[in-house]
Amino acid sequence: MLAYIWAEDEQHHIGIDGHLPWTLPADLAYFKSVTKNHPIIMGRKTFDSFPGFLPKRHHYVLTRSTDFSDEYKDDSRITVVNNVEALVKIIAQEDEDIFIIGGASLFAEFANKVDLLYVTRIKGEFSGDTIMPELPMDTFKLIKKVDGIVDEKNKFPHVFEVYQKKS
Repeated sequence: MLAYIWAEDEQHHIGIDGHLPWTLPADLAYFKSVTKNHPIIMGRKTFDSFPGFLPKRHHYVLTRSTDFSDEYKDDSRITVVNNVEALVKIIAQEDEDIFIIGGASLFAEFANKVDLLYVTRIKGEFSGDTIMPELPMDTFKLIKKVDGIVDEKNKFPHVFEVYQKKS
């Protein structure tokens, strides 16, 4: 199944200057626990925002850059895909949950094909330059909601929600 995972503030910001607009270790831990041992799909800019490969996850990166493709052609941790049609075929062949993790254009591209949504809603407004595209939420039902714990490391109120596409 195709799943999305992201965090957003009350204004639907998901990024600024290629990074998250907030520091929320609980969300990073949640992301890791949900996506671990599953393939992840991202655009090149999202891939570039990471300090390196995320362990125990195969990386699919959508980019038009042939230089990027050449750079990683012999790396078994990554599959570089140069067009959406090829990515659609990969998703169709996966027999496990596969997660789109960003950026906004990928979220928009597959909005009518996604089956599961994992969203961290952060209470507050942050500066951002990237907005989560609008999804057809009337086609999903909330199946899980857990309040995050606010503490000295996680200063912002937040909630973890999971939605499943209605049958």
